[in-house]
Amino acid sequence: MAISPKIVISDLKAPVNGILVVITNDDLDFGPAAKAALKPSGDLFQRVAKIEKFKGKRNKVLDLAAPAGLKLEHVLVVGVGKAKDMKAEDWLKVGGTVMGRLPAAGRNVTVLAELPGGKLSADDAAQVALGMKLRAYKFDRYKTKKKPEDEEKPHTVEIKLGVGDVAAAKKTWSRANGVGDGIILARELVNEPPNVLFPVEFARRASELKKLGVQVEVLDEPAMKKLGMNALLAVGQGSERDSRLVVMRWNGAKKKSETPIAIVGKGVCFDTGGISIKPAASMEDMKGDMAGAACVTGLMHALAARKAEANVIGVIGIVENMPDGNSYRPGDILKSYSGQTIEVINTDAEGRLVLCDALAYTNERFKPKLMIDLATLTGAILVALGQEYAGMFSNDDKLAERLTEAGKVTGEHVWRMPLGPVYDKMIDSKFADMKNTGGRFAGSITAAQFLHRYVGKTPWAHLDIAGTGMAAHNTEIGDSWGPGWGVRLLNEFIAAHYEK
Repeated sequence: MAISPKIVISDLKAPVNGILVVITNDDLDFGPAAKAALKPSGDLFQRVAKIEKFKGKRNKVLDLAAPAGLKLEHVLVVGVGKAKDMKAEDWLKVGGTVMGRLPAAGRNVTVLAELPGGKLSADDAAQVALGMKLRAYKFDRYKTKKKPEDEEKPHTVEIKLGVGDVAAAKKTWSRANGVGDGIILARELVNEPPNVLFPVEFARRASELKKLGVQVEVLDEPAMKKLGMNALLAVGQGSERDSRLVVMRWNGAKKKSETPIAIVGKGVCFDTGGISIKPAASMEDMKGDMAGAACVTGLMHALAARKAEANVIGVIGIVENMPDGNSYRPGDILKSYSGQTIEVINTDAEGRLVLCDALAYTNERFKPKLMIDLATLTGAILVALGQEYAGMFSNDDKLAERLTEAGKVTGEHVWRMPLGPVYDKMIDSKFADMKNTGGRFAGSITAAQFLHRYVGKTPWAHLDIAGTGMAAHNTEIGDSWGPGWGVRLLNEFIAAHYEK
């Protein structure tokens, strides 16, 4: 059963019971509150640390069960190494590490958020709490039989986060908690099976953001056909599930008329490849081909929940790519929303067809100051960057630099890849304005070059998240197959540069 952590902020002098979590450095020192709490145990920690060869290295944990002299179930001592080198991402990982090490039966947990040399800042303490929240998330609603160890875990863990400045920490945690909810929403969407989360259901869930003050508009197939979104509609025409385009608007800027920024996401709820059908092996993973749209939806939740002082448009094109007698075919020529024509070479290069209409529509209707799209677009980006970095393509150096910096802050890293006219010849068509794929070589680049033709002069960045958006490997902050990648990255990007 997934653990639901209830995190409350208290001062460092709050009564301690159940499990105590304290922080130490590579000198094996403690903060004042921890020293006071551990004083009755004498030199127990030092003796156990020596036996266990615990040296306070970052994210290493020493578990003292039923420590002598203390009326506590456990004391977890978590190392941070050289505390002065800790950054926001590191504190996030500390919280996740602690949550992962909590004993199964523990319901009451006190985390003393202080360094050996003094108190944690409100921002760092909030990152610890966020790490705990994210690590606690599990997607197990469809399991009818639980493992014995899962049955033992409590449904709710009460966590007291002891801090020096309670008021500041409460304010900071309120914002971080909203971001955490957005990340979890994105994870939920990616993890859901495709028979549950199809385009109409995805649009319904996105519409629930209205409760947070987000304006949501859903375009159905007749509305998109009237607008001329023939590229997006072609992808979904082989499916019994209707396609949708969802527009989400958060107007949080002090000046409501301020030009918005726009975030666009690819939402292929399931991708068989269409007529150009994929191999059967691992096709089940294609339920995650909507991770870009999931990120956009989670981001809009995060911005609204923390009441971001920015105007942001979130647009997601949601389709299902299926083989059928009505499917679009290799050789078809499509007229996109922008008026440009596309020769279909491969129906498995469908994401760019969804995005090109969504990008052109967003650019024309909202005239944003910049656009960023996210898409699980190409397997080629996995070959190039693995699962550690998302590929970034941009027509604007300043935008690219800001996204790179946001990646360094959050640990959701991006790596800039090339664009240029030299790649245009690879997607030029004999029969139409362009082809929807340039072939095997430079696959990620030609996909981005294709999208570049739909953004005009607007500053734009394309994030290919095929390696980071789904099938994630385990990290300190979670083992969810859908990691919710990109929500923290774009939240940081917006907070750092577009809020006043």
